Amino acid sequence: MPDRDTLYSLSKKTLIEMLEDSAKNWLAHDGLWFQAVERQYGIEKAIELDKEAWISFTQIEAKRIMRLHEIEPGGGIPALQKALQFRLYARVNEQSMTSSDERTLRFEMNDCRVQSARKRKGLDDFPCKPVGIAEYAYFAHTIDPRIRTAVISCPPDPHPEDFYCAWQFSLEVDPIPLEDLIRIK
Repeated sequence: MPDRDTLYSLSKKTLIEMLEDSAKNWLAHDGLWFQAVERQYGIEKAIELDKEAWISFTQIEAKRIMRLHEIEPGGGIPALQKALQFRLYARVNEQSMTSSDERTLRFEMNDCRVQSARKRKGLDDFPCKPVGIAEYAYFAHTIDPRIRTAVISCPPDPHPEDFYCAWQFSLEVDPIPLEDLIRIK
């Protein structure tokens, strides 16, 4: 591993390319892990275990993003919007966010590297909805426990051509109990 002095000597362009490659490598590992579990135990068990892993990972990722980018806990929708821009997914997928006010945010995954690859191969969308519900709900809850996450559409749901999945984040008055997150549909 290069030491910090070596990293500091690299150009900004090279560092950004390294960040993008690291995100692609992370996603490739995630996919290969999933496929290995699917071959061994079947798709249902692979999705169950993937969801479990994402519950932990997404909270770790949110906390690290908050620390690095000085996002205060409990910062509501503006904090979530900022944090979503720094996720590893943001380096490999095309996403967009719209907010009609400071209490709601619509997030769309306009081009998903995984789903686009499946489409090129003539495969159906990967049914990622159970994992996505856990992933986005726990990420948002880590940023601010008052944020409720609702799925607008996520495969296997039908979706328009301009996005693969879409999520609605709403700021509630009271914190949402952690144990209720997975029940959010």
